[in-house]
Amino acid sequence: MSSAPRFDRVLGLPVTAITRRRIDNFQRNRRGFWSSWIFMLLFVVSLFAEFIANDKPLMVVFDGELYAPALFAYTETTFGGEFETEADYRDEFVSDLINQKGWMIWPLIPFSYDTVNLDLPVPAPAPPSAVNWLGTDDQGRDVLARTIYGFRISVLFGLTLTLISAAIGISVGAFQGFYGGYLDLLGQRFMEIWGGMPMLYLLIIMASVITPNFWWLLGLMLLFSWMGFVGVVRAEFLKARNLDFVRAARALGVGDLKIIYKHVLPNALVATITFMPFTLSGSITTLTALDFLGFGLPIGSPSLGELLNQGKANLTAPWLGITGFVVIASMLSLLVFMGEAVRDAFDPRKVYR
Repeated sequence: MSSAPRFDRVLGLPVTAITRRRIDNFQRNRRGFWSSWIFMLLFVVSLFAEFIANDKPLMVVFDGELYAPALFAYTETTFGGEFETEADYRDEFVSDLINQKGWMIWPLIPFSYDTVNLDLPVPAPAPPSAVNWLGTDDQGRDVLARTIYGFRISVLFGLTLTLISAAIGISVGAFQGFYGGYLDLLGQRFMEIWGGMPMLYLLIIMASVITPNFWWLLGLMLLFSWMGFVGVVRAEFLKARNLDFVRAARALGVGDLKIIYKHVLPNALVATITFMPFTLSGSITTLTALDFLGFGLPIGSPSLGELLNQGKANLTAPWLGITGFVVIASMLSLLVFMGEAVRDAFDPRKVYR
């Protein structure tokens, strides 16, 4: 007998027998099941990075008034200072002004990803200490804070690229497989030519013309990443377009778009969903490689690839390379284990006893 919990409804929707079997198969892959929970926990925590690692207090109570510097900007004159610029809460003058008439609550890590620790006892990069738990990089910035922000950027970049690539690739593959003929032939020839273009060289050329940022990199990588979904969806549509339920729908006068997206596409999504976690890990790896080579996010951005590059350039500071390697290896391992669990969940031949 199975000891896995049973679900009658998920997100308020009734669960069919096949969905229940998929949930059971996913849960029984213990490695993938716990990897999913760990990855989601880390991702949710990184979404609140400003409340975990920040050089601004979470809350300031001054002269009976409540302030939230982590969310809003306040000038120094608000706390009795002299300048109209934003208050520097790490400055002893500002902190003394606040402590005279109130108090502050700092986040767990009192550094943001771009905060330079000017009070280091040794030259940067400084080793791990009670102040900087994972040390600092060669510019005196806290490694742990940059790791948290870099993890968030990497996952958000990978998720955005994977979802948009899946939407484009599924649509292209669906039309190619459903209509076939010249559309399929020309589409395949175009993909062969387009897929043979060197993406890295194009990114290097574009980086010399423009300043790359999150959206530029996303757009450039999107030009190539969608092709990975086309083959999977195209094969499913080529197999299903001549089946009886499609012919019956055509005989009843159902339009092609409705047949594609309502009747055939749900069958193709099974193979696509199992492919998505591996695409996500590949997207994160590509961004990390570009940052490592210096063609990724703008200089100063929190990046795991830039952390690895600093570890290569500072061999006397092993905490840089070790931190980057452990975070990236753990992240990719969790994604691969999740992908295996999703693959088992949607595999009709997979039966756990």
